[in-house]
Amino acid sequence: MSDMQDTMLLGLEGIKKTILHGGTGEIPKCISGSKVTFHFRTQLCDDERTVIDDSKVVGTPMEIVIGNMFKMDIWETLLSSLRIGEVAEFWCDIIHTGIYPLVSKSMRRIAEGKDPVDWQIHTCGMANMFAYHSLGYDDLDELMKEPKPLYFVLELLRVQQPSEYNRETWAMNDEERLKVVPVLHGQGNKLYKQGNYDEATQKYKEAIICIKNVQTKVIKQVV
Repeated sequence: MSDMQDTMLLGLEGIKKTILHGGTGEIPKCISGSKVTFHFRTQLCDDERTVIDDSKVVGTPMEIVIGNMFKMDIWETLLSSLRIGEVAEFWCDIIHTGIYPLVSKSMRRIAEGKDPVDWQIHTCGMANMFAYHSLGYDDLDELMKEPKPLYFVLELLRVQQPSEYNRETWAMNDEERLKVVPVLHGQGNKLYKQGNYDEATQKYKEAIICIKNVQTKVIKQVV
């Protein structure tokens, strides 16, 4: 067991990895477009190891698509060091955790059945990071005002390559989103003509969300 408790550095400043439970097989290839499914727990570096978020408590594992502009890009690096079934604890310094309160808010809104895009559209990019606004959660407000190192406990469940799953619109990059808009619009028109109004509305909504996601990124880049 002692070798599994050894702390390893990933060759990156401000990160230490400790394996809590060994995984199986080779480390899967995490390429752009790979869908990674994992459980995560985020804890403060205090005596109590206070838990901020825990996907197992929510009951649903997290899914991210590599290279898809997920704000917490350091997680892509951490997950790329894991084998399937491996559980590891990563100590991450402030340089990697400053954006976590914003990411956590988005994930909590999804868990509560709210639209995570809703609040992003109205923010002014990185400028919002430095002007204090309540995130609607006291613990995240505290972390926003005073960033701290955090522990991320990650358990890798599955890695699917781009050819192994149907990419939903949220998992697409900007170019793919813009290409799919006319397709969704056409599908919506066809369903509307057939009298399937609810399904047609869903296609139109999906197309609008694609456009909004691309607009949001463009606005942030301009600001």
